[in-house]
Parts: sequence; C-alpha cells; structure tokens
Amino acid sequence: MLENIVFIGAGNLATHLALALNNAGKKIIQVYSRTYSSASQLAIKVDAEPINDIKLLNKNADIYIVSVKDSAIEHIASNIKLNNKLIVHTSGSMPMEVLKEASDNYGVLYPLQTFSKNKNVDFHNVPICIETNNPANIEILKNLAEEISSNVREISFDKRRIIHLAAVFACNFTNNMYSVAEQLLIENDISFNILLPLINETAVKVFEDSPKKLQTGPAVRGDDSIISSHLKMLANHKDFKKIYKLLSDNIKKMNNK
Repeated sequence: MLENIVFIGAGNLATHLALALNNAGKKIIQVYSRTYSSASQLAIKVDAEPINDIKLLNKNADIYIVSVKDSAIEHIASNIKLNNKLIVHTSGSMPMEVLKEASDNYGVLYPLQTFSKNKNVDFHNVPICIETNNPANIEILKNLAEEISSNVREISFDKRRIIHLAAVFACNFTNNMYSVAEQLLIENDISFNILLPLINETAVKVFEDSPKKLQTGPAVRGDDSIISSHLKMLANHKDFKKIYKLLSDNIKKMNNK
C-alpha cells in the first residue's frame, strides 16, 4: 500500500493530483518546489511539510511523484537517490527511464486532463496512464491510481506520447483558436460570450460521433467565395490569415473537397 507520498513540484497538475490523493485518504508528507512560497501554498492545502531544498527530501515516503516541466525531470532525478523507493513522473511525453538515476523502481502516472489551479477537477473520469519498469510496480501504481480514477490504463511510452500529441491538438491548439476568436471579437466590440453556445454544441457533438463526420463550415462545403472573403477580412492579421488558410486547406484535404 502506498500511503505516504512526497510531491516534487507544486504546479497546476501537482496541486490537483495532490488534493485528489489527499481526499482519497493518502498522506502527503512533503512538497518540494524551487520556491518556498509555491511549496508552501500546496503543502498548506494537504497538511504537508514544504521544502525548497532538494537535499532535505524525506527518504521515508512510499512513493515520490515528480510533477515538474519536462525539461527538469532528468535534472531532478540525477540529484536524488532513493535506492528502491518507487518514483514516478506525470509527463505525457517523457519516457520513464529519465528517472532511473534516482531509483531502481520508476514509472509514470500521467493524468490526461488540462489543469488550472483555481478550477476544481473531478478525477473520477480522468484517464490516468500508468507505466512502470517491472510488473510488481504496475499493480502497486494501478491500485493507487484507482483510488482517485475509474479510468486507469497501462500505456506504453510510444502510445502515451501519441496520446499527448493528440491532446495538444484537441486541447491546447483548440484553446488558442478560442483566443484568436476572442481577439477578433474584442477588436470589434463584441463579447466572446456570443460564441459560448456554439462552442458548447461543438464539444458535445464529439461525444456522439466522429469529429471528421461532424465537420461543418465553408471549407468542408467547398465554399471558396466565403473563404476568400474571410481571408480579406484578416488582411491586418497576417498570422491569423496564415492559420485560417492552413486549416481550411487541411479540412478540404481531410474531407476530399
């Protein structure tokens, strides 16, 4: 049983994961962050000890969860020695082997969700992708993940990084398009709220059918006159114009128009 947990990192993902585990009865005994204030903010929420010196890491935990930016994971792992204690990272795009310098037992616990510190997330339906370097650890990590989610899957690195790539398209790029739409509306004194019913309906429909089948708009209809008109309207936004043309061309190609 993994009861005592140390978090290395105190960002958005770490915060939500620590809170979920804490609510499930797990004991977060320590939170590390480069800045004491960040470590303290999360530690207070889960009644843990905050530290900002990796040398002060508690070596008596059952599992160490590394939730920092991808480029920092290997550096963290090279500066801690946990012998046979289980250590996992939460990245969708990094192999578990980046942790091998820290311990003989390592793996991945990757929640597939977008996180903001001030918005609550119900972990029950969040897919959690897990992977470990030996069969014994996979059962241990699975049992921990199932404490907070009913959607736990053993996923290899090759598949996990494809999932992460797809998630960037589905979430990060989509949100950036919302930002583009918001800017165009604000420049013309129109509230972004007018798009919310459309955004909601678009999102809801993909629960019912393939996104490709549900594609609408001038590009899928082959309505080049509307596309041309829109491109002219974007004359003062060269980057937006490039994006519009690129996406319109891709929609045509994917739908053979």
